[in-house]
Amino acid sequence: MNEVSEIKLAKIEPKKYILKKQTTKITQYSVDYEKELNENQLRAVKKKDGAVLVIAGAGSGKTKTLTYRVARLIEDGVAPENILLLTFTKKAAAEMLNRASTVLDNRCEKVAGGTFHSFANYLLRKYSNFLELKNNFTIMDKADAEDVINHLAGLLVPKKEKRFPRKGTILDIYSKTINKNLSAKEVISSEFRQFEHCSEKIIEIHKAYINYKRENSLLDYDDLLLYLKVLLESNENLRNKISNQYKYIMIDEYQDTNTLQADIVKLLSYAHNNVMAVGDDSQSIYSFRGANFKNILNFPQIFPNTEIIKLEQNYRSSQNILNLTNKILEKAKEKYAKTLYSNIVREEKPALISASDSQTEAEFICQKILELMDENISLDEICVLARSARMTYSLEMELNKRSIPFKKFGGLKFIETAHIKDIIAYLRVILNPNDIISLSRILLLLKGVGNQTVNKLLPLLKDQNQVDLKLLPVKNSSNLKTLFETLSNLREQNLSLVDLVSQVLKYYEPILKDKYDDYTKREKDLEHFEYLANQYSNLENFLSDLALEPPDKSILDVDEGARKDEYLTISTIHSAKGLEWDSVFIVGAVDGRFPSVFSFNSEDEMDEELRLMYVATTRAKNNLFITYPIDMFDYSTSMVLSKPSRFVDDIEESILEKWVIVKEGC
Repeated sequence: MNEVSEIKLAKIEPKKYILKKQTTKITQYSVDYEKELNENQLRAVKKKDGAVLVIAGAGSGKTKTLTYRVARLIEDGVAPENILLLTFTKKAAAEMLNRASTVLDNRCEKVAGGTFHSFANYLLRKYSNFLELKNNFTIMDKADAEDVINHLAGLLVPKKEKRFPRKGTILDIYSKTINKNLSAKEVISSEFRQFEHCSEKIIEIHKAYINYKRENSLLDYDDLLLYLKVLLESNENLRNKISNQYKYIMIDEYQDTNTLQADIVKLLSYAHNNVMAVGDDSQSIYSFRGANFKNILNFPQIFPNTEIIKLEQNYRSSQNILNLTNKILEKAKEKYAKTLYSNIVREEKPALISASDSQTEAEFICQKILELMDENISLDEICVLARSARMTYSLEMELNKRSIPFKKFGGLKFIETAHIKDIIAYLRVILNPNDIISLSRILLLLKGVGNQTVNKLLPLLKDQNQVDLKLLPVKNSSNLKTLFETLSNLREQNLSLVDLVSQVLKYYEPILKDKYDDYTKREKDLEHFEYLANQYSNLENFLSDLALEPPDKSILDVDEGARKDEYLTISTIHSAKGLEWDSVFIVGAVDGRFPSVFSFNSEDEMDEELRLMYVATTRAKNNLFITYPIDMFDYSTSMVLSKPSRFVDDIEESILEKWVIVKEGC
């Protein structure tokens, strides 16, 4: 007889029942939710049990919706400690919980909220014994992790192969294997092809890195998520306990989750399936960080009986701007269909503006900014967005000339990048052989030359033409000889500025490839540097303009009415997500750069480029200008890019006006 059959059922005595009239308890809410929220926001807030996916279009009040849902759950009797709010930044979590506390006094203080990583850290320390993990484990920041990688690489690859990746790149490859759930070979093949020749060594370093962390109770940023998933998967009782602790789970910006985070959400909801994911599939633009666009598309399949609620009323932009964004979204291959609408009415329509070249484009933008300021629009309410940081280099120089203060986000200013500083140093030494600072910089680019050697060399190099290279304290003086011969020849040849820059770039090319793992991206900046040089007739004027003091270090008043803390924002589109301005310029919207020519053969990548355009256009409240030059030469394809972005090219003029910049006197 088996164990189950030995269980005896207790004798149950019949009971007498008394019938009572059922009454429904009416909750008296302290918040007038019907007044505060629109119809679909209210629907999302009132949804209590089960899985729900809120597709929140740009500017549709998703933060308000999440905030009021937290308040509603508590008013419906859910204990604050049973609510979990996961976000992507600590600031976002704090803002939502603070706003919820404002709505319900202090009743939201015990709501669990934070980033995926901070929440993982909390659970891992609490239940570390389940993983044979010391609860006093150390979390390494990126710099610490890179130092460990560097140490292990030194042990495993004492004589590094040609063009072997640096520590940061090796760590980046490892991180992508975790967040994208790919093998190291797959990551290298798709994103780091220049290192395919040493992929086995990289994998060996990764294995040593994993062992090193385990032996020394170290966790890096990615380990927090990885260990949490293992913790939840490996013990059903614990998984059930944690899931019952957090009976209502909400995730902000769900379109930005990676595969690992989506798995964790599923495991956390194991006991109840009460998950609300809030996000916008049309704003999924972070695949390069490991974000998986399919997570939000597949949410209804992962969580059975999901209710989908769409927030389509936009509280940010005028209807004229939304008419354009809706047209852009129509081109997306995979999406949740939605149509944004607004009660904000403005006469101004978005404009697509063609310029003869990048310089004319920059001049137009500066002029238009000054006109907007004359209309009492603050500089703080104006933004220039670009697909990549390099697309604003011409504009930065023009803003400098006109003393228009700006700050740049999502990329270094042009002359602050190391490789551009290198090129400028060569040109300065050609113009002025006594420029010791620039000479020191280019000497340090030579193999076998360090700071101590440079300090010994400088006194001996006062007259570069008379120095005996054989007497210099350098083990291999051939590189030094080549450098000085190159500099001397370029001074004597009386070349045009464009030819001079071209020759310097030719000399610098092998140094660039040896010094930087991401040299393929930096080459694009050098191409643009060559283009900028073409706008000048002599080296002295070119270097003088490049040397202007960066405006964000000494902000100038544009006019007497400008406050000293006002500045124009220049940003990559990725860095601008979630922000808004009255007036927005999208610069360099030429087909081949936006979308990038490298995405043409991939439907998934083209769709992400389209979503990037959607994010850019939805940052604008009232004025939107999309500009493009018609003579942009692309060195990677040897083609002249001249057509506007395919995402906006065929949109009718009733929605997107077409302007052509005509210079006075032409």
